[in-house]
This record gives sequence, structure tokens and C-alpha cells, in this order.
Amino acid sequence: MYVLGLMSGTSADGVDASLVEFTGNPDRPKWKLINSTYINYPSELKQAIVDFGQGSQLTSAAFLELSESITEFYALAAKDCDPSGLAPIAGCHGQTVFHRPPNQLKRGVSLQMLNAPLLAIILNRDVVFDFRSKDLALGGHGAPLVPLLDAALLGRTSSWRGVLNLGGIANISLIPPNCGPDKHANVLGWDIGPGNSLIDLAVQKITNGKLNFDCNGLLALGGSPDIDAIKKWLQEPFFNEIPPKSTGRELFGRKDLERRLNEMGCEDIKDKISTLTVFTAALISQDLDNLYQRKRIKPIELVVSGGGSKNPALLQEIISRCRGMKVFTSKEVGIPVQARESLTFALLAWWNLLNKTGSTFNTTGLSKPIVLGVKVTPN
Repeated sequence: MYVLGLMSGTSADGVDASLVEFTGNPDRPKWKLINSTYINYPSELKQAIVDFGQGSQLTSAAFLELSESITEFYALAAKDCDPSGLAPIAGCHGQTVFHRPPNQLKRGVSLQMLNAPLLAIILNRDVVFDFRSKDLALGGHGAPLVPLLDAALLGRTSSWRGVLNLGGIANISLIPPNCGPDKHANVLGWDIGPGNSLIDLAVQKITNGKLNFDCNGLLALGGSPDIDAIKKWLQEPFFNEIPPKSTGRELFGRKDLERRLNEMGCEDIKDKISTLTVFTAALISQDLDNLYQRKRIKPIELVVSGGGSKNPALLQEIISRCRGMKVFTSKEVGIPVQARESLTFALLAWWNLLNKTGSTFNTTGLSKPIVLGVKVTPN
């Protein structure tokens, strides 16, 4: 079956689209990536999304207009990826603008902006959306949603395999081996913390908007990190919580960036970007070290995807800190680094049609496994 997957992450850079063919066993499907495309948000739309996600006030009319603009842009990306309309259904996450993890006092909530009925009508095909709400209602974090999907798409090897997504927020999936004492272990997953979010915001702030991100890691590669600041930050509560856990720009956004910039003992622009880049890599390494201390699990390989995998400075730091692991991008296993999440949301839509569960306690912390997503039709 042909399925279209659409995804825009917390970085709010644009929309990834993947046209995928799925056949066979949904637990380990045969799949073929027919086409994948990426379209940048127009600068005004991106700024509106980021501003709203960082607390700017919108009237009801402005909120609805922003949601409509995002939906229409998703439709453009869908038509660009699947111009012939091969896929009868699309899985669309919507644009995340707010995420509050559950705590002892409140259940979690998450807001993704999308007018799904409008998208279904524009595309004249079914749309599966709202993948988080039911998970959150059952006490889960609603994130990350990809660990079980990573396991289905990539399969198992003879050892633990890690799949790292370097989007605005970094998250990780841990896939058990196909043999040995951990053969029947559960797939694990959680949000690590800031991936590109603080780096991108810092670049935009320091360059007065002339640059949106650290292209090819050139700023970070030219600077020296403030190791003392990084060591201090690694002790913060979120980074030492036991998974499952989730987060977003609410915790690691502009306000957080201002604090970290003030706490750095360096003034040079390149040193600041280097510090934030090394910080992201240190968080990943620390989480993997904590995993080994708690569960004696150590992945032998780490498959990296997302926009941050294109940053040589960040990838180099991850490789140097994750000793004993083979670190490589998802491109080497047949998944373009930019397409990994849109591909997984295509699979989520297919699973929804098949009534297959998409999250568990070990990935989001919810009370029972559930089928994710809500389907709307154009009729």
C-alpha cells in the first residue's frame, strides 16, 4: 500500500514528505521509499510559528489563520512529493507549538497545529493525525513516537542498536538484539534534550537573523567550548530524570538560551556556538552512560538522522564521546537523514488502518499499548 508521510519538527524549518510503499507483516514490513522531498517554510510563516511557540499572544482569528497557513503548506509538500496521487492516505503530525510532559499534579498536554479535515479535502485523500492526545490521556508523554517504528523499519541485529534523531529536540530509540539474553527485551525510547534548538536560536540571535543555523558546523569548528559551563548544565534535573521522558522548546527555548549565554565564560561567537554544540553531544553521551549504569545496555551502533546529522561539528563530537559505538547516518541503512521522521509517520498511518498499537509504557510511559492517530476523510 502507498502511504504519504508528512512531518515538521520543533525546529519549524519546513515540511518533510515521504511517499512509501508498505507490504507484508506490519511488525517488520517490507518497505520502499518511492520519493522524499523537503520544502522550507516561508520566513514569515516560520517566524510566526516560533514566536507563538515561545509565548507570543495570538487572537482566536490569528490562531486559526496560522493553522490554516500551516495546513496549506503541508498540502503543497504533499503534492510536491506525490504529484500523481498514488497514496490514498497521508499520515500528518502537524506543527508542534506546545508540549507539557505529565507530572505528579497534571497529565501531559501537547498542541500540534493542523486543520486535518481541510488537508483531507485539499488532497482528496484520508488523513491520519493527532497521534499524541490518546497517549497523553492514558498518562503517557505522547513522545517520542518513533521507537517502535524504528524497530519495524530497521529491524534487529546481533546487538543493541541505537537510533538517534537530531531535530530541534534530540530523541533516541533503543532496539534490542535478535539473539542472546536480551532477545525478548522491550524497545526503549525517550527525549534526551536540546538537539539543534539552542544552537539554531543562538546563531539567529548572534547574527541578527543573517544566519538560521550553523551551516556545516563552521562556527562551532572554529571555536573552543566552555567545558565548565557544560559540566554544570549536565547536572540539571531534566537530564538526570529516569526515562520515559519528553520535552520541547518550552524548556529549551529562548529564555533558556539567554541563561546559558550569560553563564558562559566566553565572549567570542564561535566559542558560544561551540559550547552549545558540545553540550548537545555531551547530553547524548551522558544518557547512554546512564543507560548502561541502570540497565547494563550499551548499543554497539548508533544510527543518526535529522538535521543535526548534517552538522560535522556535532557529529564529530558525538563520535568522540560515544566510544565503543559505530556511529553513522541513517543514509547508510537506506533512509535519507531528512526523511526518517516523515517515513515513520507514513508507517504510523498504515498501522492506524491496521489497528496496530504504536506506543507502549517503555517508549512513552502510558498505562497500556494503544493505536495512535485519528482518521478523517474528505467525504
